[in-house]
Amino acid sequence: MRIYLWPFLLLGFLASAQQRVDSPTVEVHFLRGNVLPHSPELYHLITGHPEGVMLHYARKTYGNEEWQTAYNFPDYGFYFLYEDFKNEILGKNYALGANYKFYFLNRHLTLQVGQGIAMTTHPYDKYTNSKNRAFGSKYMGNTNFVLNYKKEKILGGLGLEAGLFFTHFSNGRTKSPNSGINTYGINLGLNYDFETKTSTRRDSIVPMKQFSEPIKFNAVFRYGFNESQVIGSGQKPFYHVGIYVDKRINRKSALQFGVDYFATHSIKEYIKYRSIAYSYEHVDPDTDYRRIGLFVGHELFINKLSIETQVGYYIYRPFELDKPYYDRLGFKYYWTPKLYSGVAVKTHGFLAEAIEYGVGVRL
Repeated sequence: MRIYLWPFLLLGFLASAQQRVDSPTVEVHFLRGNVLPHSPELYHLITGHPEGVMLHYARKTYGNEEWQTAYNFPDYGFYFLYEDFKNEILGKNYALGANYKFYFLNRHLTLQVGQGIAMTTHPYDKYTNSKNRAFGSKYMGNTNFVLNYKKEKILGGLGLEAGLFFTHFSNGRTKSPNSGINTYGINLGLNYDFETKTSTRRDSIVPMKQFSEPIKFNAVFRYGFNESQVIGSGQKPFYHVGIYVDKRINRKSALQFGVDYFATHSIKEYIKYRSIAYSYEHVDPDTDYRRIGLFVGHELFINKLSIETQVGYYIYRPFELDKPYYDRLGFKYYWTPKLYSGVAVKTHGFLAEAIEYGVGVRL
């Protein structure tokens, strides 16, 4: 089941691209950086400075919809990423996805956020590449953040930009092993704007200045498959249920508070394995594998698409497998004001536990 976050970004782009007046731009970024060693399993894989190239096709917005004005006329588009980890075990990764670019400081400072699907040339293999504990599968998800200083139209439509980047590759532990790889560093880029006018008038829809909503009740059902830490143990289903309230504090943001219930069957199987393989630990094979957590969160509303971040703490966890806290980053798409679907990555720090696919209601 290889569905990742980028389709939900794509839905947001299609919704915003209905009017064909947005002008195109292209960019090329050259990347060089370092691997962030968030796990002891990665130290032997850091043998050089990763390098790469990111190509980006985007369309500028001019306020044809209210959300474009509210977010200072962002760009939306697609990217292709090539990254060479300078390590024969990790190999090279290729990624394709969609992103938004937001502007600050008189449109000179940009933040680009992207999500897509990636492929590695050297996934884990029990016989031929057993040292690669980062990529347990050939296909995985990719997340990118690029913070740049940008100068457009220095020479005709050609401009320059430079800054910092962060990339993340992981399959969300749909298959083990899966430490994932995070890289960070500097980038230097060229951009070309096909809009020939030296200045563009933004005839935009005025964003909502006042926004008020009562407290809303939410119920969401999340599901998927993941594998325990034991390589080859097989993918097991999980069922996660969230109940929470949220309060819109302005046009863009809502605060959340709620409870999560986790029924993760890979943990159930791992408890049985642990009770047999490590008998000296005296693990009861009938230990309850289910967990309950309390969380606080934030939802950023863009258009029909929103970005959700949550941080939680387990208040019920008989089997202490991971850290007592967890976090979640995801995208939601509102089909109606009350019904939505989404996809999120649930992690414990930098270590992913699951890619969750969900449906929910907001009343």
